[in-house]
Amino acid sequence: MSKNKNITPYGSRVKLSQCMIVKNEENNIERALGWAKPVAYEQIIVDTGSADRTVELAGQLGAKVYHFEWINDFSAAKNYAIEQATGNWIAFLDADEYFSAEDTAKLIEKLEKIEEHPEKYGNITVLRMPWVQLNDSGEAFAVYKQSRIFRNLKEIRYVNKIHEHLTGFGEISFVEDISIMHTGYTKAAYEDTSKLERNIELLRTELASNPDNINIKAYLADSLSNKASLENPDKWGSDPEADVLFADVLGSGAAVDRVLKKKAYTYFIAKYLGEPDKYDDCEELCGKALVEFPADLDFAYFLASAFNKKGKYKEAWEQLKMLEAALGESVEESGSSTIFLAANPDLLYEQMLNAAQGLGDIESIIEYATAILIQDKMKHRILSPYIYTLTKHGIFEDEILGLLSKIYDISDPNDLLFIARSAKDCGAADFARMIMIIAGEMLGE
Repeated sequence: MSKNKNITPYGSRVKLSQCMIVKNEENNIERALGWAKPVAYEQIIVDTGSADRTVELAGQLGAKVYHFEWINDFSAAKNYAIEQATGNWIAFLDADEYFSAEDTAKLIEKLEKIEEHPEKYGNITVLRMPWVQLNDSGEAFAVYKQSRIFRNLKEIRYVNKIHEHLTGFGEISFVEDISIMHTGYTKAAYEDTSKLERNIELLRTELASNPDNINIKAYLADSLSNKASLENPDKWGSDPEADVLFADVLGSGAAVDRVLKKKAYTYFIAKYLGEPDKYDDCEELCGKALVEFPADLDFAYFLASAFNKKGKYKEAWEQLKMLEAALGESVEESGSSTIFLAANPDLLYEQMLNAAQGLGDIESIIEYATAILIQDKMKHRILSPYIYTLTKHGIFEDEILGLLSKIYDISDPNDLLFIARSAKDCGAADFARMIMIIAGEMLGE
């Protein structure tokens, strides 16, 4: 597209070139270009062989479209896109990634601030920020970090044919309150684009040329694991080849990328948490992971989960309270890290609820069940055992209804019917009957 000098309200200091390589992204291209359109100096699309309407739609949306012959090299294609950019900053998000409107405004304000004060921020060449993974329901399930905003400098380019990353940059600034939203790990995304199969094929080719490269083994194991999880979401770690490759990663004395090493630990820990005869192995592996990554809150969470599985509720509770306090601090300031708890704090609360139930701590049961259900009151798997626990602790029915009124609208028959069904399923028949009578009166029955 032509340079959009008149559409940004932020002045001329920041000329943001949005760059993207695409192939068969007609389902994503409108959103992929839409977030940047109000602020971009230019939008550059490099097509690597689309057979759908991607190129047509990108042109209609005002992007400047280039073509690049695919040579099984993501870095080569991305670097070609960068070479077309004329802005002073580049945003290189994929077609399945976007910023919210609020975060887009924050991004431009951040870049304007950097440009306004070169004496203070002049060495910053890259912005690093949370990379939020969304599932098919649009819910976050993991938060990593990515560097996707960078100065347009000839030194900054991508390297590696697959799992490419930037090199040649200077100072990195982590921006905690601006997040890249990523939908590429949804089942629908993989079915549409066959990205997993493509990546697996490329990684097998790379591994054939470099059979001892432990990082390539880890990337391949991760892709195989993701594919198995999408095909069989109820069973983690169902790919035997991923088992072997990730075992090589953990057993290797070679230097391994830290993110990949964490993925190898997480793969086996999550697998063992689903196998009762592996709970001891899970606890042992969590301990090893924490020795290697002592500031990783997720491994501490997994250890607490293993304690709960083994009935070691006191140990689990102590571990979880430590985690709760740690999550109350800034992750960056404390030096800790988390991928899964950052995306879904309810994971922590559910384990705290499990531990509290094991300890018979009714006050904590009420506290954490309420915290979970306030976030999602339709969690039947939480509400039903919660009602059961309250009845078993001798809490009167009127008191139970009073506790639930902090979560549910007891003037809404639909909420009451949901409570009644949950009560019936856990065997609290008298309470279910009382709720049905109240709902019936509201409905005039």
